[in-house]
Amino acid sequence: MKRSTKLLVRGLAGAAMLFGLAGLAVMTPGLAAGEGGPLIIPLDPPPPPPPMPGVAGPAGAPLVVIDAGHGGYDLGAKAATGELEKDLTLAVARSVRDALARHGRVRVALTRSDDRFLALRERYEMARELGASLFLSIHADSAGADEQAHGATLYTLSEVATDAEAAALANRENKADIVRGVNLSGRSEAVTSILIDLAQRESLEDAAGFTNLLYREARPVLPFRRDYHRKAAFVVLKAPDVPSVLLETGYITNDADLNLLASDDSRARVGAAVAGAIEIHFAKRFASR
Repeated sequence: MKRSTKLLVRGLAGAAMLFGLAGLAVMTPGLAAGEGGPLIIPLDPPPPPPPMPGVAGPAGAPLVVIDAGHGGYDLGAKAATGELEKDLTLAVARSVRDALARHGRVRVALTRSDDRFLALRERYEMARELGASLFLSIHADSAGADEQAHGATLYTLSEVATDAEAAALANRENKADIVRGVNLSGRSEAVTSILIDLAQRESLEDAAGFTNLLYREARPVLPFRRDYHRKAAFVVLKAPDVPSVLLETGYITNDADLNLLASDDSRARVGAAVAGAIEIHFAKRFASR
């Protein structure tokens, strides 16, 4: 016998709604059973997980996953002249991918290569499932009416957010997660917490090193804010075992920043600079092992 959890919610004017996993029942006062009873409205099943992206590059090379922010009905910021953040981030992500593919030194994948919506957690989970050694999420900022705000910013995960994510992961009922190749299932809570904490600390150190390298390599072609490195609790940065950085490429509310992001030539230069930083990061990281 199929069972489903149901919740009765009373709304305005005495109407009652009965929610279940398989459907939605709406009952109104005075509706007799002989008149047909509750009205059942089937709900759509949950969507399937997004397909895993294709990976380009030589087998055995380290993998970077490039995430173009927003997409689909999630437009992101919008410029006064109509340009959308979701389109600009995808164009920049493609330019980075193309530069890496031409050089052939690392493997690269895009979380989205077209205009589609992805949940935030799905984005970094792609990187984890693919075994990525670096995750870079690309965005474009907005300052509203402040047209003077300009320049790129780099974000890594704050320590407060790191602690919260570690606690949440350590307390999950299903501890089949694999962190840095270590299966956490069957391990005690104390051991799980220690392993996650070690993995996250290593990831944060790698992310901070890449942030400084990216700033150095991209600064000649991409203007940065003076306080170019900030820490925040962005969801896409919360993979416990993948070094993750969010690049705000500039403010689309600023004419100079917008022109740079909207220009094919400028984006190609930015893509080449970011690709160069990624290649140097991997060369340094794996040479020291």
